[in-house]
Amino acid sequence: MTSRLPVIFICITIVIDAMGIGLILPVMPDLIREVQGGDLGQAAVWGGVLATIFAVMQFIFGPLLGNLSDRFGRRPVLLTSLVVMALDYVVMAVAGTIWLLLFGRLVGGITAATQSTAMAYMADISKPEEKSANFGLIGASFGIGFVLGPLIGGALAEFGTRAPFYAAAVLAMANFGFGYFILPETVTDRIRRPFSWKRANPLGAFKHVGALPGLRPLLLLIFVYGIAFFVYPAIWAYYGQERFGWGPGMVGVSLGIYGVAIAVVQGVLMRPILRLIGERRAVIYGLGFEVLAFVLLGFVTVGWLALAFTIFAALGAVAGPALQGIMSQTADDNQQGELQGTLAAINSVAVIFAPLIMTQTFYYFTHDSAPFYLPGAPFLLSAILTVLCIGLFLMARPESDEAASD
Repeated sequence: MTSRLPVIFICITIVIDAMGIGLILPVMPDLIREVQGGDLGQAAVWGGVLATIFAVMQFIFGPLLGNLSDRFGRRPVLLTSLVVMALDYVVMAVAGTIWLLLFGRLVGGITAATQSTAMAYMADISKPEEKSANFGLIGASFGIGFVLGPLIGGALAEFGTRAPFYAAAVLAMANFGFGYFILPETVTDRIRRPFSWKRANPLGAFKHVGALPGLRPLLLLIFVYGIAFFVYPAIWAYYGQERFGWGPGMVGVSLGIYGVAIAVVQGVLMRPILRLIGERRAVIYGLGFEVLAFVLLGFVTVGWLALAFTIFAALGAVAGPALQGIMSQTADDNQQGELQGTLAAINSVAVIFAPLIMTQTFYYFTHDSAPFYLPGAPFLLSAILTVLCIGLFLMARPESDEAASD
């Protein structure tokens, strides 16, 4: 297990997951109108339905796949999901009806739920003191995929609306081939846990994971923070156009800068930060940076300052991996898949609600009869939610955290 190849495979898997979403985003409006007809507004409605179905499937199947990996191993779950993912992209590439696209997003949400299994694999191969830093590598991988996906998808769109789907299928199959030859199994008989449907559904998983000492407030924290953080994908494009007059190109560049900054913080700076201040302070300071950045973005009126603040906000990205490291150390070795599946399900619920909350807040403070004009209001709401997260974290005292602070 000293080989770095399994770590590379896990990071590539996360990059492909993130790229797979970003690859298809540039062509989705045209593709939906191609198969369904109608105007851009109607395409946006269908796009919202597709996104919601994707998130709901992640919510349902995150705990299920995590529990399956605790019973049958991480390797078969990860490799099978890559094959299914590739086939799913091919189906979407040839889809001629909106219903086939809906089916494709349904299956895609299931395969994307294996991020929890990838996180559990990383926990398996990490020493307790390495978990937060290695979770940071996963966050950095997602940031890289977040940047590369839209750039490559936009370029491939020149070859037609179907080209990005074929590219995503090729990437998934190439990673399957890599993983098939280099990925060892980490679930041994010592940590293998019998599969239980009671624990494999989201509610059952919440119950069992929430029973771990000190974790219930942290599960609520993950949910609240998921809503707060989703302010970026939910309203950034609208906020940039309304406040600064940015076009699609500038919106893409600004998101790319943010993604690169997160990748640097989580992939390069995470380990020295943890050595310097420890996991608990990393969570508190990271959330504190997020609060300050949200407040600044709530009131800024100059575009280049907003770009600078997004880089500053990326310093807050240390909080997520440090928090996951603390939670992972609290769970037993045979619960890592269940824990990560539960966290994935919680994030999926946040993704379902966050766009509605943030876009409605944006509308309320920008429409003609608004009580006062404040396009940055969603960021101020996120600042309030993040302050609540700090309070929840201070309330929680998981056993591993208490031991680390003694």
